[in-house]
Amino acid sequence: MLWAYSICSLCLLWNLLSKDKCFIPFFSSHKHNNGQPMWFTLGIREAIKGWDKGLKDMCVGEKRKLTIPPALAYGKEGKGKIPPESTLIFNIDLLEIRNGPRSHESFQEMDLNDDWKLSKQEVKIYLKKEFEKHGAVVNDTQHDALVEDIFDKEDEDSDGFISAREFTYKHDEL
Repeated sequence: MLWAYSICSLCLLWNLLSKDKCFIPFFSSHKHNNGQPMWFTLGIREAIKGWDKGLKDMCVGEKRKLTIPPALAYGKEGKGKIPPESTLIFNIDLLEIRNGPRSHESFQEMDLNDDWKLSKQEVKIYLKKEFEKHGAVVNDTQHDALVEDIFDKEDEDSDGFISAREFTYKHDEL
């Protein structure tokens, strides 16, 4: 199942919904990406907000149609060839999910007090740095929700910390 920090491979067909409610073909990974799937990491604002919300909990082999309003896409400004206030429509086939960055090195980078367990505060500090590094806006409410989601899935023994074993263990659903 796809969740924050999963790296996924997908094929997509992307259309714009024009102001007069006509579909305008915009992008196809089959045509525009040499037939290769696209890869991205969910939950770090590497894609539009609508993808982070709309693809969450998707499973390999699942097909999903996302209709993303301007507020969760490129908004009033638009971007490149995408006009302002565009509704985006994606037909997505999820092909593969890989674990995100799960190494002892990344664990140690997050473990600020070297106690071999991650607190919610340590994870939040790390996420904030990652968002800033990628030029994304830091939103404390969003980060709190993301941290809670991470702990719901990773803190297997519910002790309020993510141990090194819990962090590096490969989950069956990924």
